[in-house]
Amino acid sequence: MILIACVDNRFGMLFNGRRLSRDQAVTERILLETTGKKLWMNRYSAQLFPEDATFRREDSFLQLAGDGDYCFVECEDPTPYLDRVEKIVLFHWNRDYPADLYFPRCALREQWHLTETVDFPGNSHSKITMEVYCQ
Repeated sequence: MILIACVDNRFGMLFNGRRLSRDQAVTERILLETTGKKLWMNRYSAQLFPEDATFRREDSFLQLAGDGDYCFVECEDPTPYLDRVEKIVLFHWNRDYPADLYFPRCALREQWHLTETVDFPGNSHSKITMEVYCQ
């Protein structure tokens, strides 16, 4: 599976049950990147995407996703599934926010290598950084 997550400078993803940020430019990039592929997320995350977008809504999506499937994680800890992860795509807000759920930094150590970095303007932030990590 390929993980996609939005994080702040400290890898925070969620605070008090609320997403740290939402940005239409990021959701458009995610949909573009996953065109023709399976994109999984839970019902909470599905609210970010247009109703006519093609993706699978399932609260147990990390258990159901297969090889090559994309998984947008926002309020789940992906740590139990890291042994199945093939690639990681992070969208950095380049800011510090309060958080109580963090993307596991341990997922990016040792076998993972930063292979791509793209900065682009978002709707809510002047600069968002997309990082792609591969094994």
